[in-house]
Amino acid sequence: MNVQELIQRYAVGERDFSIIDLTKAVLEGINLSGAVLHGAILDRANLQRANLSDANLSGATLKGADLSQADLSRANLSDAILDGAILAGAILDGAVLNEADLKAANLVRANLSQTDLSEADLEAANLSEADLVAADLQQANLRGAALDRANLAGANIEDAHLEDTIVEGSDSTLTT
Repeated sequence: MNVQELIQRYAVGERDFSIIDLTKAVLEGINLSGAVLHGAILDRANLQRANLSDANLSGATLKGADLSQADLSRANLSDAILDGAILAGAILDGAVLNEADLKAANLVRANLSQTDLSEADLEAANLSEADLVAADLQQANLRGAALDRANLAGANIEDAHLEDTIVEGSDSTLTT
């Protein structure tokens, strides 16, 4: 399936696009709110400013994808692979990212308030100026992550791996 076909099918009410391969696709600004993209392959896709709110991206592969300023609020990204993805300024409030792979992801100024990041791999991720208010980071891997000027008020970091984590200038009121 190509991008045009995806847009046409979504427009007529189809929502299940599981296991679709859209590697390197240009989907900038697309509205796929509520779509089921379980297991989809979106490696290096351009999803800037896309509306993926309430979408199911569980098990999806988004390596190196550009999701800058995308709306992923309440989206299910559990077990998703987002290695090196760009999520700068993305809205992820209320999203589920448990056990997601976010190694070296760019989450600068992302809204991750009340997000489930339990057991997520955020090694070397850039979370500078991110909003992590009340986020669940239990057992998350934050080794080498940058959290400078991030808002961590009420975040739960119980059993999180914090070796070499940078938290300068952050609101580091954390619940453990």
